[in-house]
Amino acid sequence: MFDKDFSAGYLANHMARLFAIGLQRRIAPLNLAPAQFMTLLELWEDDGLTQAELVERLDVEQATMANTLKRMARDGLIERKPHPKDGRAQQNWLTERARSLQEPATEAASAVNEAALAGLTQWERTALIELMRNTIANLQKTQRPS
Repeated sequence: MFDKDFSAGYLANHMARLFAIGLQRRIAPLNLAPAQFMTLLELWEDDGLTQAELVERLDVEQATMANTLKRMARDGLIERKPHPKDGRAQQNWLTERARSLQEPATEAASAVNEAALAGLTQWERTALIELMRNTIANLQKTQRPS
């Protein structure tokens, strides 16, 4: 019998929703949405990524990423420029506004993480993160075509 209280999928989904709500509340004053934040995380690490590269890194649908990038360009967070080697692709470059949001946005995310992990020992925190990474890797393997 299915018991949601012992379902990794159910609990992970519930936890993800609560993280998203907490993040959304903390980054709203920065005029950022969670989808924009996760995209910015990738661009802060590696500026100039294409839409296809972002789709692969973030495990989202092409249409979802296209809409997110369109909003980000509209909001002055990125500039889209033709890829120098692939005429079909565009690179997404951070604007100064996006760069200025890195510190306050990542501090907001850190605060959500800290609140979520309050009361856990360092060993428990490390173990939880490692288990989550392993679970994500397992799911990514099953999602990719053979």
